[in-house]
Amino acid sequence: MRYRCAILDDYQAAAAGLADWNSLSDVDVTFFTAPFADAQAAARALKDFHIVGLMRERTPFPRALLAGLPNLRLLMTSGMGNAAIDLAAARDHGVTVCGTGHFGAPAAALAIGLMLELTRRIGFEDARLKAGAPWQVTLGRDLEGMTLGIVGLGRLGRRVAAIAQALGMEVIAWSQNLTPEACRDAGVAYASRTELFARADIVSIHLALSERTRGLIGCDELSRMKPTAYLVNTARGPIVVEDDLVDVLRQRRIAGAGLDVFWTEPLPLDHPLRGLDNVVLTPHLGYVTEQGYRRFYADMVEDIAAWLAGAPIRRIEAE
Repeated sequence: MRYRCAILDDYQAAAAGLADWNSLSDVDVTFFTAPFADAQAAARALKDFHIVGLMRERTPFPRALLAGLPNLRLLMTSGMGNAAIDLAAARDHGVTVCGTGHFGAPAAALAIGLMLELTRRIGFEDARLKAGAPWQVTLGRDLEGMTLGIVGLGRLGRRVAAIAQALGMEVIAWSQNLTPEACRDAGVAYASRTELFARADIVSIHLALSERTRGLIGCDELSRMKPTAYLVNTARGPIVVEDDLVDVLRQRRIAGAGLDVFWTEPLPLDHPLRGLDNVVLTPHLGYVTEQGYRRFYADMVEDIAAWLAGAPIRRIEAE
């Protein structure tokens, strides 16, 4: 039997060249480079495929979509977790779900990059120079001596903390379960939720999205921030109440924000964030690197080969 495999969310049209898909002799692979308009469009496009590979949390796979894909047998995601897949529904429909490894902590570097763009306006000045504008209008702010408040001190949060300290920043941290002892182990200072938002010159978010963290940062937290402070979010959009953030940015009650993630992705063309000059926006690039993609897609090839051999690897199952 020949199997049909769909690789979704290949926005850069890079997947074909980053893994040895030809090693799967019994599998025909099709690459999809644009997001689907809705779940119905996804169901129509994928109804004849047996295998689907996706980038984490780009294309949702709820129960209704899984029910509309009678031929689907193997679903793969980058990483070992994907909140956009209904794992219980996959189990109920007899679909095996597998994940991949990952490379490094690229979102940490992006978070630092957004901080640098907000404070030194590198991209802004690059665009001015190329447009023939007069020499130098930016008076930058140095990260050295600033206080970085990290919300969520896990693997990524600790990496950001280490880079920030190397740049001469003081680092404080808070999250719902974080303890002063864990902060000491990471070499940073513990702060209460109230203290972190009041003290930090930059707040950087590094939490997983869950029912407990959805809407965690809203008007109360943003109103505590200094008017010279910045918010950076490379985690997940819904952790921050987006309407509240737009409001404080419009009123310039904080200096600005660097955002890689949003409530709706791709970000609608008429979204108010696109029109604000105190916001730096990137299109969810946190894990989008060549090294990371090579690992994701190579592991997907391994996932398919193992599944075809009757011994699936890196399985992800409903709890």
